[in-house]
Amino acid sequence: MSAFLSMGGYGAYVWPAYFAAALVLGLLTVWSLRKLKAEARQLERLESQLARHGERRPRPPATSQSAN
Repeated sequence: MSAFLSMGGYGAYVWPAYFAAALVLGLLTVWSLRKLKAEARQLERLESQLARHGERRPRPPATSQSAN
């Protein structure tokens, strides 16, 4: 087991690299989930505003009919 952990003398470099990668992935996961929840709350808020004020869609631009 100690041979595996020492990784031929490179364990002092490999294990901190694995730890740093796992830490970054964990932080990105937490950040992404928090951002997802915030965006879901904002979408809910916008949809409720739309429901309260009625659906206001912008009119499509008038098309001009040219005589050919």
